[in-house]
Amino acid sequence: MLPRLLLAFVLYTLAAPLWADTVWLDNGDRLSGEIVLLDGGKLALKTKYAGQVLIDWKDIDTLSSDKPLLLRRQGFDSELSKTLAAAGAGMVRVEGERSQVLPLAEITRLVPPRPLLVDRVWEGNLDAKLDMERNDSKVDEWKLKGNTRVEHGRWRHVLSGELEHETKNGEKVDDNWELEYDLDRFFSEHWFWRVGVEQSEDEFESIERQRILGTGPGYRFWDDELGRFDLIAQFNRVRLESDIVDLAFDTTSLELDYKRLLWGTRLEFYANAELQMPHIDAIDYVLDSEFGLRYRLNQWARLSLLYELDQLRGQGQTISDRHYLIGVGVGW
Repeated sequence: MLPRLLLAFVLYTLAAPLWADTVWLDNGDRLSGEIVLLDGGKLALKTKYAGQVLIDWKDIDTLSSDKPLLLRRQGFDSELSKTLAAAGAGMVRVEGERSQVLPLAEITRLVPPRPLLVDRVWEGNLDAKLDMERNDSKVDEWKLKGNTRVEHGRWRHVLSGELEHETKNGEKVDDNWELEYDLDRFFSEHWFWRVGVEQSEDEFESIERQRILGTGPGYRFWDDELGRFDLIAQFNRVRLESDIVDLAFDTTSLELDYKRLLWGTRLEFYANAELQMPHIDAIDYVLDSEFGLRYRLNQWARLSLLYELDQLRGQGQTISDRHYLIGVGVGW
């Protein structure tokens, strides 16, 4: 019996730091778990028994946390708290550069800080769409679109791609794929240098293959539990190939990568856009952009709504291509 008790005690003490946050509610209930973030009046708490739960901030009596949190108050910049301690109804004691007791109503955001040097951060999404029409003609269309990123130390790897296939009355009418890999090296909390390669193929377009190799500086405005915002400027070498053309030219580009979690992490808004300025007279600019929403059904399942806008301007004409994607996906 004694060895079992010792083993249980050891396991408890090892697991306890992972669930060291406690929330007391106005109705007298107490919840233990890990504070994910507070934003938009919702506190996201990750529990062992019910997964991630959302709690209205106004329903919380007090709370405590043994881990550092970035705390934002109304009318103040963010400050780092080392610990939070219960301090009576509607109050919390903040231990940071100084000890102070604050009303919960003054606190608008809590976010765990993400240090520049971390062992590993891995996240990603995979969205799928399937459309089957059975009217005058049989149209089957499916599309996969995904991305993933891994950070370790000062390095970040970003991989994204998509695959699209469509048949009409048994005949293939669309078949294309695209794959991009970027490697980032951070020199500070914000500045990094990117090297990237991209290739795409389309069986039914006049340009069958496209390859892009680029490099340039990037600036990370923020990257935390609420989202991220990056801007990257690059110099690129582009090569277009088909049976009738083989063309290579240089471009400069500006890329935006934005993600923001809303409604206590249940809703995610994201935007990716790249503006290419070719160094040739025939093309003024090429825009490749997408904007989307993802709704979290549980820890891994998502409903997604995506709008894509591709645009080319050259020789006094503008060609636009728009797509809408409604589907399901997974996230990690």
